[in-house]
Order: sequence, then C-alpha cells, then structure tokens
Amino acid sequence: MKKYIISRVLFFIPILFIVSLFSFALVFLAPGDPAASYRTPDMTEEEYEQLKTELGYNDPIPVQYGRWLWRVLHGDFGMSTSSKTRVFTLIMQKLPATVGLMGASILFSLAVSIPLGMLAGYRQGGVFDRIVSFFSYVGISIPSFWFGIMLIVLLALRLHWLPSSGMRTTGVDTFADLAAHAVMPVLVLSISKVSVYVRYVRSETIKQLSEDYVLSAIAKGAGNGYILFHHVLKNCLLPIITLVGMNMGSLVSGAYIVEYLFGWPGLGTTGMSAIYSRDYNMIMGTTMLSCIVLVLGNLIADVLYTFADPRIKSFGGGA
Repeated sequence: MKKYIISRVLFFIPILFIVSLFSFALVFLAPGDPAASYRTPDMTEEEYEQLKTELGYNDPIPVQYGRWLWRVLHGDFGMSTSSKTRVFTLIMQKLPATVGLMGASILFSLAVSIPLGMLAGYRQGGVFDRIVSFFSYVGISIPSFWFGIMLIVLLALRLHWLPSSGMRTTGVDTFADLAAHAVMPVLVLSISKVSVYVRYVRSETIKQLSEDYVLSAIAKGAGNGYILFHHVLKNCLLPIITLVGMNMGSLVSGAYIVEYLFGWPGLGTTGMSAIYSRDYNMIMGTTMLSCIVLVLGNLIADVLYTFADPRIKSFGGGA
C-alpha cells in the first residue's frame, strides 16, 4: 500500500513540473509588460528600466523561471500587484470559500447521481430510465454561465426565493443564510457533473446486473435493494471515483465563472480580477493551485481505488 502511494506521488511530480513550465511560459508570453503595474506616472524611462532590473524582468527567461519555481517550492508565489498582498496569503484567505463550494457541489452531485443512475440502470428501458436519460443529456448540454443567469432571473429576481449574489447577508451570520447564498452556485457547478455521473452509474449498473455474482445472489433469494446497494453499488463506485478525481481541477477552473457570476468571494472571483488587472503572480499562483488540486484529487482517487477494489491493493503491495 505504501509503495503504491509513493509510486503515484513520484508519477505526479513530473506533471507538476511541466504544468509550472507552461504556466510560466503562457503568462510570460502574454501581451503587455508585467512590470507596468509597478510604474508610477512620474517615473522616467531610466528609472523604469532600473525597476525592471531590480524586479528581475531583464534577466534571461530560464533564470526568471528558475527563480520563480524556487520561490514556489518554498510556498512563495510572489506579491500580488493589484492588491499589494502576498499571493499565498491571498489564496489562503479565499481558499475556504472555494473549497466549501466545491465540497458542497461534489457531495450534492454524488447524492443525486448515484441513486438515480442505479435505479435507471435497474429499470433499463423503462419510463424512469428514459426520463433520467433525457434530463442527463439536457444537463450535459446546458452552458453553466447561461444556466446561472437563468437561475438568478427566476429564483432571485422573479420569485425572490434566494439572494442573487454574495456569500452572506450584511449583518447576518447564520448557516441558513450561508446555505441560501450557496444554493444557486452549487446547482450551477453540479448540473453537468450530475448528468455525467448518472450516465456512468447507469451504464455500470447495467453491466454489473449481468455478472455471475448478481445472478447467484438472485438465485439465493436476495432482495433487489440488497443486491443493488450491497453488491452492485461497490462496483459502480470505481468509475465515479475516477470522474471525481479528474473533475477536481475543473471545479476550481469552473469556479472562476460561477463565483464571478454570483459574486462568491473565493478564488474564482480573485482569479478573474487578476486576469483583468494583469496580475501575473496571482494568475500563475491560481493556475498552479488548480493543477495541485487536480493532482491531489487523482492521488486521493488512486488511494480510494485500493479500498473499492482489493485487487489494486494487492498489486500495489507487491510493487
């Protein structure tokens, strides 16, 4: 088990290095001068060039990348040029709001998709299966930005059921108020995930129901509910574990649009502001964070595999 985890960690290290390289290159090659945000109106060209030299922007590109990567490895993502705050400090301030939104979205997606997918697979070809399949196709096709706007118009502006933006109401510090603000962002983040998860769970349920162990359980007189949730469920979790791990990074990137749309004070709103203000350090910091979250998500998925499928644990123990 330990050897298996170590091998997976070693596998992900080169991926992080490649992502850091591309992250730095994309931002460095972007139009504009990264030192422009430090320039004051009364600064002369000579002073400006001296400032760029002090900041290291006149050094060769490999030297700049090496210096940036060394700082990142020590937890220093530099200074945010727009807020004049350390990028790491800003990320730590905004991260809880984004993690809470992501966690709620994942839990909601799993809680809805697993029972719906299993029941649709069990009733393959029936009315319920067709209804679930129809809505899953619709959910996959809906653009998240458009869906978010429709929710705001309907639930906030027309019906006045939910607040349209923000994380809390001013002067109100209750869980109910926080939950009310989170409903629409969570729905927007979850709609496509639920649709995809349902399709995978349905497909895996249909496959598992034709396996010998299920036929043997039926022959022994086991009930349908017992077969589905005691035997089939465990084997249906493998593709879901994969999808959740792969979608961790997309939840962070998807939060950019959703948080900005709903005014949720997380990394998404901060990242969008950094893009508009060309805050290069903040952009690179949030990009690296998205990659780290994706890698950690896949690593956690690999570890969960060993509990869902003992054959993987045996293979890892023998590696």
